[in-house]
Amino acid sequence: ALNIPPDHPARTMQDTFFVTSPESGVVLRTHTSPIQIRTMLERELPIYVIAPGRVYRTDELDATHTPVFHQIEALAVDKGITMGDLRGTIDHFAAAMFGEGIRTRMRPSYFPFTEPSAEVDLECFVCRGESVGNASNPCRTCGSEGWIEWG
Repeated sequence: ALNIPPDHPARTMQDTFFVTSPESGVVLRTHTSPIQIRTMLERELPIYVIAPGRVYRTDELDATHTPVFHQIEALAVDKGITMGDLRGTIDHFAAAMFGEGIRTRMRPSYFPFTEPSAEVDLECFVCRGESVGNASNPCRTCGSEGWIEWG
């Protein structure tokens, strides 16, 4: 997988649902990144792709984990693009999904499989941050923090 070393948790057999025996190599995908590899092999530059998809992991079901969830990622390979272009794309997507004026924030982060890396937070689309410090009107969606960790 793209920049994901063989010992990375996303590639462990414990996180993977095998459709038949492990020897068959047939698995339910654990992330949408294989779309990036296929795209780079099949298309000429420049490349701009949005890759949504359902993914499967052997996570225990709890308040923040589920064994089946949707993941979305983007791939852009071109000359002259920057993190600012990525930020603009994320802001455009957030506005399309949650309405104009929704805010995002990017926090620089480290992930060995993407360079450079950032984590994105979305302004809570339920309270729009108005529950922060307001004990009389708590928000269950964001825990009255005003932000939702988006990825």
